[in-house]
Amino acid sequence: MAPQRSSGPGAEPELPEYAGHYHLESRLGSGGMGVVHLARSGSGMRLAVKVVHAEFARDDEFRGRFRQEVAAARRVSGAFTAPVVDADPEADRPWMATLFIPGPTLAEEVKRNGPMEPGEVRRLMAGLAEALRDIHRVGVVHRDLKPGNVLLAEDGPKVIDFGISRPKDSELRTETGKLIGTPPFMAPEQFRRPREVGPAADVFALGSVIVHAAAGRGPFDSDSPYVVAYQVVHDEPDLTGVPANLVPLVLRCLAKEPEDRPTPDELLRALRSVAASYDTQAFIPTQRDGAGTDDTPEAAAEAGEEPPGRLRWWTRGRVALAAGALAVTAVAGAASAQWSGGGPETPRVRPMATEDRVTDWRSASIARDAGSLQCADGAGLLLCVAPGTAAGLDPRDGSVTWQRSFPGARWSDPPVVAGGLLQLRDQEGWVTALDPASGATRLRRQLPPDSGARFAGGTQLVSRADGGVTGVDGASGRELWHRSLPDHVLPRLETFGSGAGDTTSYASAVAADGTGTRVTALDPASGEVRWSARLSGVLEPVGAEGGFAYFLDTDLVYGDTGAVVRYRVKSRTVERTSLTVPFHDAHAVVRDGVVYLLSAGGGLDAVDMGTGRRLWHLETSVSRGSRLVTDGRYLYFSAADGRLLAVDARHGSLAGQTLPRFGARTDRVAAETPVPVLTRDTVYASAPDGTVFARNTRDPSGW
Repeated sequence: MAPQRSSGPGAEPELPEYAGHYHLESRLGSGGMGVVHLARSGSGMRLAVKVVHAEFARDDEFRGRFRQEVAAARRVSGAFTAPVVDADPEADRPWMATLFIPGPTLAEEVKRNGPMEPGEVRRLMAGLAEALRDIHRVGVVHRDLKPGNVLLAEDGPKVIDFGISRPKDSELRTETGKLIGTPPFMAPEQFRRPREVGPAADVFALGSVIVHAAAGRGPFDSDSPYVVAYQVVHDEPDLTGVPANLVPLVLRCLAKEPEDRPTPDELLRALRSVAASYDTQAFIPTQRDGAGTDDTPEAAAEAGEEPPGRLRWWTRGRVALAAGALAVTAVAGAASAQWSGGGPETPRVRPMATEDRVTDWRSASIARDAGSLQCADGAGLLLCVAPGTAAGLDPRDGSVTWQRSFPGARWSDPPVVAGGLLQLRDQEGWVTALDPASGATRLRRQLPPDSGARFAGGTQLVSRADGGVTGVDGASGRELWHRSLPDHVLPRLETFGSGAGDTTSYASAVAADGTGTRVTALDPASGEVRWSARLSGVLEPVGAEGGFAYFLDTDLVYGDTGAVVRYRVKSRTVERTSLTVPFHDAHAVVRDGVVYLLSAGGGLDAVDMGTGRRLWHLETSVSRGSRLVTDGRYLYFSAADGRLLAVDARHGSLAGQTLPRFGARTDRVAAETPVPVLTRDTVYASAPDGTVFARNTRDPSGW
């Protein structure tokens, strides 16, 4: 393919054919800083690749800004943004590759079809509030939220282009005399005191974007950017065309002072009261596919298709339209096939659950601070804890058999049954052991300061900062053994196995320079060292089976997993499989030689370590999901909104999911999403509303 050519004012005579090893196929768009191309990786994955203009590639200041853009985009990569796949800010022509997201920008949609309908506007506002919530959670301020930076994807809006964003704690500051942003969507403080811009500026921009979506113009409208700047700082916004029930919220977003604006969480709570049904519908925009696509009404008519036009909103309420369900299935199936990377055809994804068909049971709310409700299976009960409380539930019907109050206690670990007792560890380092049948306290002891702990069978392993590991009897609190490890740093503890005979604990310590990890396999009952090895990379143990130990190789700075490592214990050989796309803050589980990884942004991969090949990929759109559990047929994990999801482990298709169950306090975020509890034929999960529920695993499509 010959280099792509461009024409027009300021255009470069030739555009590159490749960025890194990604083939640039066509131009998606161009801005003041660079050109965005539709590209493909060697495996056929579609990407959006931003390549900076040649004139800026020679500018050291611009290179610094581009490095900041890459860092910010990596930091926020998740369900509400375009995840970063690869980047090279040091190349002759710096570039960054993100997943390609089909769909028009909000600016394109409004220009083509005019203002949105009230229901569409409401759902757009909720989606953008969710996006800002996730962006601000990781400490990033976007600073240029506008219709052109909002993609209308099939599963909701995605915020893109972090070219002028920065971390809240960044030392980079706007230069004197320079205004960075787009005037109609800038907050007053961006004009008055640009050095003090914070998350509230993004909320102001959200309000302006919503006015644009509802009215086809901004709340401050003029051909002159200077007049717009004056209006933003001094005048009241024009909200003509905004749905009446959204006007009070939009006015709050457009408050002149940052402290008077709502947070994204406050917006979400208010929107639920405006219309409880806003999250039961999805928008499926016309697919956006690069230059040269003929999407005119005439072309669509010739092809027997619906002409392009208004976003097609499909209602998926309690009585979903059959046509809507078919459309969703077709789109989801196509997306899954795009990511399959070859092999057998991937089944289409079933539609999202549309009603709460309780096939097993749902408990009453058992926790006030329900965001951290976690459960474990043991002693014939489902044992659950939340800050300040612990309870035992009958796994057959969810009835509460006992409940105890622990005022002020905040548990640092999920509950576990060891030594015949329910073991609870709080953030002060105290371990409280309860009788699982009654909840009565049987033992209480304090762990050493700056220590780690993990239960394995009936033994609690305690690691110390000097590299030592101690085994403690879970029933009596008596020290059983002590082992000094060679690296003299606090080791990370993990345990894998299904019983006393094959359970192994792993103590891993990363070298100070991040070049290697010492892994020591211990018998948890005796402290005997089964094997020890120093392996390359920053490794996190994630599983063991069949004479192999499995690890994630993770970047020490960004927390991105770039490879899966399998260590063959008998021959002491290492097998390493690189991931097609780095996974940020990944969870993983191993089953029959396949490693399943879930990224913080919702990407889910299956990697066959025997062949070194990715079997499938699924974009779940779940931001910061729980750790995975599997029965070999399905993978199960929870979302922060209380959904329980099941994914077909063989094909990578969504098999079923429950409805969200929000709690009253959406401004509180649990440190870790609770992990489902899997038994022989039932999976148990908890939700932010304080309830626990059970689902039969035979057919998740009925959830």
